[in-house]
Amino acid sequence: MADLDALRARWTRALEGARAPGGGPDPAPYAENLLARWQEPQRHYHTLTHLTAVLDHVDVLEKHAEDPDVVRLAAWFHDAVYLPDRSENEERSARLAQRALPEAGVPDARTAEVARLVRLTVTHAPADDDRDGQVLCDADLAILAAPPSPYAAYTAAVREEYHFVPNDAFREGRSAILRQLLALPRLFRTPYGAAEWEATARYNLRGELEMLSP
Repeated sequence: MADLDALRARWTRALEGARAPGGGPDPAPYAENLLARWQEPQRHYHTLTHLTAVLDHVDVLEKHAEDPDVVRLAAWFHDAVYLPDRSENEERSARLAQRALPEAGVPDARTAEVARLVRLTVTHAPADDDRDGQVLCDADLAILAAPPSPYAAYTAAVREEYHFVPNDAFREGRSAILRQLLALPRLFRTPYGAAEWEATARYNLRGELEMLSP
């Protein structure tokens, strides 16, 4: 179970770190709105557990980021809108950030950066000089390097989110995604991610692909 009070405190720290001088309104209502979104019933993988894990991994990678609090805000928003049968979740999540953050006291430039980072999670392909993008994408993909039991739980939760897709179609679609990931020259772009997560993630992806093969 996710620790809601700890998440509220983490939201407040990130928001206050990114705000303009002089602060802004009470962070609590914004936290409650986001926490409610992350607990919607259609979610099985994209839950508060995933949000917590991404925030934890951003903490691990913090020294690589140029603006860690902006990356943390992007983590909060990156799957804030999530419907498994829709393809525009990232865009809608970015627009949510663009509406909420200025009202919460975040300057326009930082708000725009949060939205850009959220949109980057469509491709997980940050530029070589995009340090904040690299941190968010690596944190989001770190589940791929999980030990066997958590990785199995992740794949089962993803399947549950797509319960409406027939088995053959799911296997075909998931296999295509796995092949695309394995074809990337690098899954992880930060030095830490490349050193600590890359090899395990590729091992997990190859194993899952083999299990999905007829």
